[in-house]
Amino acid sequence: MEDQKKVMLSGIQPSGELTLGSYLGAIRNWAERADQFDCYYFMADMHTITVRQNPAELRRRTVSQLAAYIACGLDPEKNTLFIQSHVPAHAQLGWVLNCYTMYGELTRMTQFKAKSAQHAENINAGLFDYPVLMAADILIYQPDYVPVGDDQKQHVELCRDIAERFNGIYGPVFKVPEPYIPKVGARIMSLSSPEDKMSKSDHDPNGCVYLLEDPAVMAKKFKRAVTDSETSVRFDPVNKPGISNLMQIYACATGRTYDEIEKEFDGMGYGAFKTAVGDATIEMCRPIREETERLLKDKAYLEQVYTAGAEKASYIANKTLRKVYKKVGFVPR
Repeated sequence: MEDQKKVMLSGIQPSGELTLGSYLGAIRNWAERADQFDCYYFMADMHTITVRQNPAELRRRTVSQLAAYIACGLDPEKNTLFIQSHVPAHAQLGWVLNCYTMYGELTRMTQFKAKSAQHAENINAGLFDYPVLMAADILIYQPDYVPVGDDQKQHVELCRDIAERFNGIYGPVFKVPEPYIPKVGARIMSLSSPEDKMSKSDHDPNGCVYLLEDPAVMAKKFKRAVTDSETSVRFDPVNKPGISNLMQIYACATGRTYDEIEKEFDGMGYGAFKTAVGDATIEMCRPIREETERLLKDKAYLEQVYTAGAEKASYIANKTLRKVYKKVGFVPR
């Protein structure tokens, strides 16, 4: 039965277009979880505004990300897909949890230090405080598991600390979620600096491939990918990070093993290999891009999906919020 499934959730900020790294590292594996878990996936638009955004662009990217999720195989009938700002309980619980989070805990967050350096002209309270909103995003759905990437481990640990502190005062209000280590998704690196993870904040536009970008642009980026001074296609992440990254992408796109790829390109040089990786990636992304474009033309359908998603999410979230409000002493409406 649906209500006996374990609960899991995840959100991605619509601060830029979805990257090939996000797809191969995470989203591609999400569709398989629907049979095992009760899954909530949201567009984390409230987190996005810690950095200044163009409002029209943010709206466009939020809806485009929803369409891309569906095109990647996230069936709205099996997964709860919604926009974070459509469920006010996230922010309402976030305020309460602020009062159970210590200043010292937030000063230790490494991402705050990194983002402050990146956005020195706009070090706002939201940038400092967003791990608490992230804890609210998680705890409000009482999930059993929360997927953990390397860059978010510290935030999930803080979330567990806040939940345990609150429960220690008021009893078992929150389920303390366990970290979920997903089936190994590919860790895709930048094409221009293969020692760094592929990211939409990459300073070199050639380093990041976007899931929905024009095939001609995608092909050019692969042709310009940084490699090494040898000519052999061989998987060796330490000595040949650029080629190993391209091999990983090619393996994901074609299903071939590294041994098969080495044999296929034996003696052919890097030019032919980079072209083949580009072509295979374009073909892998083509149906996703075409389906996303089709869905974006059906505004009524997308509106129906995010409205229904917000209704279901709000029902669960408000149950938790009512319990929290009662515990802290707020008068019920």
